[in-house]
Amino acid sequence: MAYVIAMPCVDVKDRACVDECPVDCIYEGKRTLYIHPDECVDCGACEPVCPTEAIYYEDDVPEQWSAFTDVNREFFDEVGSPGGASQIEVIGKDHPYVADLPPQG
Repeated sequence: MAYVIAMPCVDVKDRACVDECPVDCIYEGKRTLYIHPDECVDCGACEPVCPTEAIYYEDDVPEQWSAFTDVNREFFDEVGSPGGASQIEVIGKDHPYVADLPPQG
């Protein structure tokens, strides 16, 4: 299990969660942030600091954003496990589901 970043983060990317994460498992895509499911230790430190309330425990993702559970996991199928977000720059792409979303206002 892991935490998931859902729709409210798309085109916002506040990054408060990145600063709070003790294991450096929140990566930045082009339009949103992603939590690496294998690196996340389920501490929950990221959830209360998110100003857009976009972060949910995997079992608690609201139904309207349930696709983001797979989106977060599948994003890392190609990226792999870099071993910490601070080790790499912004990943210049997003999961196709996010890339195809209209701009969020």
